[in-house]
Amino acid sequence: MVYKNLRFSTPFLRGFRELKIPAISADGVPAWPEMFPVARLDEMRLATGTRYFSAQMMLEFIAPDRARLDPDALNLYESDFDARTARIGEFEITGATVYWDPSTGRKKSDGSVCVLVYRDDKTRKIFIHDAMYLVVPDEELHPLATQCETVLEFMLQHTIRRIYIETNGIGNALPEIMRNVATQHNVTINIQKITNHQNKETRILDAIEPVLASGRLYAHRRIQSTPLVAEMLGWAPMGCVGHDDGLDAVAGAICATPIPIRPIGRNIPIFSANTKFKI
Repeated sequence: MVYKNLRFSTPFLRGFRELKIPAISADGVPAWPEMFPVARLDEMRLATGTRYFSAQMMLEFIAPDRARLDPDALNLYESDFDARTARIGEFEITGATVYWDPSTGRKKSDGSVCVLVYRDDKTRKIFIHDAMYLVVPDEELHPLATQCETVLEFMLQHTIRRIYIETNGIGNALPEIMRNVATQHNVTINIQKITNHQNKETRILDAIEPVLASGRLYAHRRIQSTPLVAEMLGWAPMGCVGHDDGLDAVAGAICATPIPIRPIGRNIPIFSANTKFKI
């Protein structure tokens, strides 16, 4: 136990002493092993990330402006999603989310980004499986309808029929346009509207930083060929250098309720008969 004398500016706290007991000592001994054994503390650190764990359990505040999104902390993989087994490689998948953070798609506007995120809720792992940055020519007369066509193709490619669309600003018109495009293709989809009121930097920090810092954020290698890695390098909580629309879409996908994923079946085993015998 560590006490130290403090002079509080608040009158009713004057004369009190501060007691700080971190959840685990520098020697690795838990302060309350009955409630928080080492295994439980390690699980909490994995779930919340280093910065939150340090502030809440170790009583050492780390300012948000020190947080960064290091792309080298991403776990890269090459496996595709196997619908039969509901797995990506060795990992079991329990949910999927398609999330669209839209804009006009013009070259000089904010990015219009649609992402597919899988998750394994048993191990709390997140998989950024695909990301599409939509750009339409400046002379395009119907940029939103054109984007809806591309996003619908993206959904069908990954056999997912539900999408989250941010309806702040220009996105307010998209759900109806998206439904019309799906109807023209004789496809039934489910659209979930999302309106964000929280600061964008806070959304990105709270959603991505804990899973990235704790080693639970995975990305397909195709993500390296998108602007998302550059966005991570240029991002900071007090404002990024360049765009952060892909990060915002990933953050939205992480926070959204996923579609439950279940295995659809196994391969039918093939048997070979032995025909080399005499009658």
